[in-house]
Amino acid sequence: MERRYRRVGRPARPAPQEIRMPAPQPAARRTVLKGAAALAGAAGAGAALSACSTESNSGGNTPATPTAPVDLGAAADVPVGGAKLYRERKLIVSCPVEGQYKAFSAQCTHAGCVLDKIDAGEGNCPCHGSRFEVATGKVLRGPADRPLPEVPVRAENGRLVAG
Repeated sequence: MERRYRRVGRPARPAPQEIRMPAPQPAARRTVLKGAAALAGAAGAGAALSACSTESNSGGNTPATPTAPVDLGAAADVPVGGAKLYRERKLIVSCPVEGQYKAFSAQCTHAGCVLDKIDAGEGNCPCHGSRFEVATGKVLRGPADRPLPEVPVRAENGRLVAG
């Protein structure tokens, strides 16, 4: 008969198949949702704060309208019945009928961001979603509550000059 000896003061080790680890408990649904909400809130706050920055979206502290005449290029680039965004110049030029042009600042009157696109006759502010009618500068959707300032524009020798 075989005898097993063990050290004094230590319990005998159970056989390996007898060791059982408790199964991991899944996180409570409420805990997961709270964590997701906190992350989304932090990300949203960061995006909102950066969206309110006029420096990153307007080209810095330059005026909303040109202070000196600015050559915008060929007048033919603005379609009759449409408009063109000159984002780097912060201007929108529309052409309601051939040979007639209207220009407006493309800097949103809410927080100073430069409009990023024209869609279906509306200029869009990427920061807070304001929309402007490009033919008149009128606010179509806030938070902006003032129209875009009009800028003098004329056609000279087939080119547009604003300011």
